[in-house]
Amino acid sequence: MLLVTTENISGKELKHIGLVKGSTIQTVHFGKDIGASFKTLIGGELTSYNEMMEEAREIATERMIDEAVRLKADAVVGVRYSTSSVMQSAAEVMAYGTAVVFK
Repeated sequence: MLLVTTENISGKELKHIGLVKGSTIQTVHFGKDIGASFKTLIGGELTSYNEMMEEAREIATERMIDEAVRLKADAVVGVRYSTSSVMQSAAEVMAYGTAVVFK
């Protein structure tokens, strides 16, 4: 599945099928959350949260692709990501775009 952030694909004529999306809500293990709390005291990168968000983006992207495949799309254009905090230490990641077929 071709994914692009642009609205067009060079050299292709597109027919829009519709919006496709995928989302997930992720959190870190309680122990890692406590460790991250201590890290905020001394500063630095919160690697457990980076890993959580990377995994969430991958899951959301795969769910978006699955929806596009069900629609028999050739590609998804205008791919975007959105995040929001659901509760302390939990975040939702949504991937979305427009499913298209090549004419």
